[in-house]
Amino acid sequence: MNTQTGITLRHVLPSIVTALAICAGMVSVRMSLEGDIEMALCFILLAVFLDAADGKLARFLDVASPFGAELDTLADFFNFGIVPGILLYNTLYIGTEYDWLGFTAILVLAVCCALRLARFNLVMKSAGADPKKDDHFIGVPAPALACLALMPIFMHLHGWHQTELPVARAAYIIGVGLLAVSTIPTVSIKHASIRRGHFPVAIVLALALAICLAVFPWPTLIAGNVCYLASLPFSYLAQVKHTKAMQETHVQSVD
Repeated sequence: MNTQTGITLRHVLPSIVTALAICAGMVSVRMSLEGDIEMALCFILLAVFLDAADGKLARFLDVASPFGAELDTLADFFNFGIVPGILLYNTLYIGTEYDWLGFTAILVLAVCCALRLARFNLVMKSAGADPKKDDHFIGVPAPALACLALMPIFMHLHGWHQTELPVARAAYIIGVGLLAVSTIPTVSIKHASIRRGHFPVAIVLALALAICLAVFPWPTLIAGNVCYLASLPFSYLAQVKHTKAMQETHVQSVD
């Protein structure tokens, strides 16, 4: 008697979404090689959306699996560690006298992305460990890393050619990569919550953001990156304050 059971669609659906994210990354590489910068960026942003969707879908369907987690990690490294670097190098550095510097910067970016993902997986597999501290990530997550690294592209498309300093750009890209492997706590919107009374305001703000992205994409993305970077010191101070409070509570409970 055949005891084999088939795999239902809901079990493979999150992995299909992850595979589509990899396809989006590959299309972005093609667009980058063909010189279509805007389309290349659009497909990277699509990969960011699909990366968020596959995890949500797996949790919603209750079909999270080690295979899906490993596939997601590989997709994240390709889409957020390799693809943005190719776009940065092809757009800003290839054929210039600073091409070696640009390649070095994107090399650091890719390695830091791999190290960040490896650390995340290691924490996830540790017994009883949580990759987040009080709704915070440790270091800049891979999708945010890609968006931050692409800031010079956003500025280039917005017409800020006077700010195109190759050495400063390379230093910025390297700095962003180091943020990914740092232990700085960064805000996680996955567990963010709002009060019921503020829900209408949140809807209006979300619509306003969507309109700004559609009408003024590059200034909006630049502003988003600036706000994210500006939030890092506050996240760090909040985490230090929380840790200190927890230690004081522990000492009082022991006494």
